Amino acid sequence: MFVFLTTAIYAHPACLDHRPGLHHPERPARVDAILDELKKRPIDGLDFRKAPGIDPALLELVHPASLIDQLLAPVEENDRRMIDGDTIISAGSGHAALHAAGAVCDAIDHLVNGDIFNAFCAVRPPGHHAEPNRSMGFCLFNNVAVGAQYAREKHGLGRIAVIDFDVHHGNGTQAAFESDGDLFYASTHQWPLYPGTGAPSEAGVGNIVNATLAPGSGSAEFRQAMTEIVLPALGAFRPEMIMISAGFDAHRADPLASLNFLTEDYAWVTGRLTDMARDLCGGRLVSALEGGYDLRALAECAEAHVAALAASNPV
Repeated sequence: MFVFLTTAIYAHPACLDHRPGLHHPERPARVDAILDELKKRPIDGLDFRKAPGIDPALLELVHPASLIDQLLAPVEENDRRMIDGDTIISAGSGHAALHAAGAVCDAIDHLVNGDIFNAFCAVRPPGHHAEPNRSMGFCLFNNVAVGAQYAREKHGLGRIAVIDFDVHHGNGTQAAFESDGDLFYASTHQWPLYPGTGAPSEAGVGNIVNATLAPGSGSAEFRQAMTEIVLPALGAFRPEMIMISAGFDAHRADPLASLNFLTEDYAWVTGRLTDMARDLCGGRLVSALEGGYDLRALAECAEAHVAALAASNPV
């Protein structure tokens, strides 16, 4: 019997209840902008799903129980707790973070079970700056790192790759992966820039690839870095699943950095990664939202990303 596989779009209202402050760039409107764009421009083959919460014990695949308990401790309504100057917890933050990580793990379950073809998790707070022992950079738990370890622990997948095209280096994912040769992390990012990690010399045990981009770099430099550095290394690693840290803040309209990507660059890179997923690991690919702070650019880039995911579905 023919089965039509879909691109699952994960979201949850709880992700809107993480409220770091009125003027904070990582705001609830980010998710609303993405979902509004996806519903305004219908794409064939999408399946909108409600992200479940994760069992907090599964976060211990990456983070110590002491950190998990600290971040999930109750916060009074209308109060906020500072983790650092950028990272703030409100009353709804813990619940939101459980659904953000839960989305990634549920997507992996359905991907491995053959119920979906690929997935995009439109969730927040983001995760790639969250190190195993420290939350930072708008991030509480590392959603993709938890997902990678979950795929290994529950489904027996051995080799997992994360590709990160956020404008900022994903120091947390690198820290979680760098000593394990069966995990691969590759990042394109502006250099120098927050968080100050991600030099090309940071190679882990041969499983970390950092392709730096000078301020002002745009489409040509990004595509060259992907084509000449990241994608060949990904092919040599031969993953059993690919995950994407999908940050859209390298777009030229974004206020937090100074790269000059265009919307079309996100469609292009997603197409290249879905091609590699098809050739290397049966199409298995899960993407999770990271940065992107200009709402119009974020919505358009996420839509281009999702359209390219859906275009890779077998028909």
